Amino acid sequence: MKVSKTMATDVKVPVLGESITEATLGEWLKQPGDTVAADEPIASLETDKVALEVPAPAAGVLGKHLVAVGDTVEVGAIIATVEAGGSGDSAPAPAASAAKAAPAPAPASTSEPAGDDETASSITLSPAVRRLVLEHGVDPSKIEGTGKDGRLTKDDVEQYVKSGAQAPAAQKGEESQPAAAASGAVTSAGASRKEERVRMTRLRQTVAKRLKEAQDTAALLTTFNDVDMTAVMEAREKYKDLFAKKHGVKLGFMGFFTKAACLALKDVPSVNAQIDGDEIVYYDYADISVAVSAPNGLVVPVIRNAETMSFADVENTIGDFGKRAKEGTLTMADMKGGTFTISNGGVFGSLMSTPIINPPQSAVLGLHRIEQRAVVMPNGEIKARPMMYLALSYDHRLVDGREAVTFLVRIKEAIEDPTRLLIDL
Repeated sequence: MKVSKTMATDVKVPVLGESITEATLGEWLKQPGDTVAADEPIASLETDKVALEVPAPAAGVLGKHLVAVGDTVEVGAIIATVEAGGSGDSAPAPAASAAKAAPAPAPASTSEPAGDDETASSITLSPAVRRLVLEHGVDPSKIEGTGKDGRLTKDDVEQYVKSGAQAPAAQKGEESQPAAAASGAVTSAGASRKEERVRMTRLRQTVAKRLKEAQDTAALLTTFNDVDMTAVMEAREKYKDLFAKKHGVKLGFMGFFTKAACLALKDVPSVNAQIDGDEIVYYDYADISVAVSAPNGLVVPVIRNAETMSFADVENTIGDFGKRAKEGTLTMADMKGGTFTISNGGVFGSLMSTPIINPPQSAVLGLHRIEQRAVVMPNGEIKARPMMYLALSYDHRLVDGREAVTFLVRIKEAIEDPTRLLIDL
């Protein structure tokens, strides 16, 4: 790093990944005047696919922010400085100093609880988490963070609110009532007509652009089937303890569906192919993109060569993706490629959906919630069975309807008779 005469070390935008030359400054994790340790995250950058943290190049005191949140920055650009020993030109930011020195007195008039705002200022929070904290009037210091370095995530705050541990709503309401009465306005008790404008993250902008391009370019069509989950649920119940003891990971549904997809892709190769100009590229391997939740939205890291992996390998890989997505440590390399996608909307309670393909892939399998439904058995008997709807969205330019239906039937057969997964049928 370049060190100036004032003993300031430049904080530069790091290499972002192959072919990625710029990013958006998502948030500042440290404020001017804050003491930072070497390699401590001080800012978060958003690329088209992932959020990356910028570490402090040296220990010291953070100097001025040279770019603002929302600005686009190129690789190698200087975004701040770290002053050695706190002797730099930049003085600590008043808000940060006040928050660390002593509780500030509550303002005479405010639209948000002063206590909550001050508490939030002393803890590193993302803009989305800060909004939730202020909206629900909770003390972030009382919430256990599950993100990287114990940082709070939106899920942490939402789970805390659901648990009923937050401050009484009435108290929050009393503190944050707007001065409508003083102006003579008549509103219903507790009514709110607030509006908020939030800049779209770079990730959300890219997602929006790619999904719209998929609709504009591909001939999208969705076909459905349903599957009886009895056999898989019985297998999980029977072997879950032994599986967890041996492999150190839970036996989940995604392991079954990933292996079933690999078999189906082998039987129907067009679903695992992509259009490249006037050519079709067929893959003899299955790189399965799996949608997992991250603080900034869904991301789709790739299970590479899933066709060669065991159930334990698949479950361990997915578990690692989920953990790193929550921590914000997934990399561009984790997202790159992918020949087919599986999206499990069932974890959010979805009954049925028409997922959109992830270009340049040609198909995506949508999983949904399991619910008991009346099913007529082959002998005519009616039984309640745990059923799940499956959806395959595909590019009709490449995949014919017959192939799409055949693919889903192969998935159904493998899930309803998991022995097929062991003997490659």
